[in-house]
Amino acid sequence: MKAMVYTKYGTKDVLNLVEVEKPTPKDNEVLVRVHAASVNSWDWDLLRGKPYLVRLGGMLKPKYSILGADIAGIVEAVGREVKQFHPGDEVFGDISGSGWGGFAEYVSVRETVLSYKPSHLTFEEAAALPQAGVLALQGLRDKGKIQKGQKILVNGAGGGVGTIAVQFAKSVGAEVVAVDRREKLDMLTSIGADEVIDYTTKDFAKNGHKYDLILDVVGNRTIFDYKRALSPSGFYVMVGGSMARIFQVMCLGPWISMTEKKKMGILIHKPNQHDQKELGRLVEAGVVTPIIDKYYPLSEVAEAIQYLGEGYAKGKVMIRILD
Repeated sequence: MKAMVYTKYGTKDVLNLVEVEKPTPKDNEVLVRVHAASVNSWDWDLLRGKPYLVRLGGMLKPKYSILGADIAGIVEAVGREVKQFHPGDEVFGDISGSGWGGFAEYVSVRETVLSYKPSHLTFEEAAALPQAGVLALQGLRDKGKIQKGQKILVNGAGGGVGTIAVQFAKSVGAEVVAVDRREKLDMLTSIGADEVIDYTTKDFAKNGHKYDLILDVVGNRTIFDYKRALSPSGFYVMVGGSMARIFQVMCLGPWISMTEKKKMGILIHKPNQHDQKELGRLVEAGVVTPIIDKYYPLSEVAEAIQYLGEGYAKGKVMIRILD
């Protein structure tokens, strides 16, 4: 089978499309013929080996040679202990907890990381959901305790997580302010944002407005900027950002949370079937629609990762593997 492989950290030039052995499912695994995969910021980080925290599984070389966490495809074979799925089932899921490997024609993963694909979605649409959607749900619903009538700010709203977060927040009756670069603002308005802010010309942390919940996808401001923009009992939830910002929130967030009513914390991503199924229900109900910017073939995974890593993507960037 064909797969996009890398054996050392670096730029997109270390990725190579090669023939590798087709995997055989273990007793508790499902062999999936991958039709589509999506690119996430983790792929960009793991490709470069930056920040160094991503090297915990392999300091000198990557632990896994094939990137790609979000997939959708058709079950080709199952191990003898598999109970949920059968050959021919259409599935999707976040396979980051089962060895990665989505940028390939086939992947073998534990059945517990997969869910049935919503029947009316294309494989590309389904593959756009798992990681970004679960982060948005867990950040707003679980960590941020979102409520109807709240004023919500999504920093980095134009990417995969942000576009789902905007739609989900609107569905529960929140007022949503979306922050991103100018090129993405029209798209954000079209999916329901009540207000959009171009971060290159306006500073949401200095305009005097207060927010009940800030979902931060990019982590490009100091914790004190976010603290200043929160309402007296507001929540700040960090989903992504630089190592410097992550450590700042880890060190100072608990202190702020103890000394004030404002809560500052980091979301620890927990992929799970329950939230994937919930995403499927939200999509089927018309609450959430995956926003897809561009499609690339498997042979152009390097270009897709580069495009996403440079911050240009409006929503998700997809890899079409099999038609």
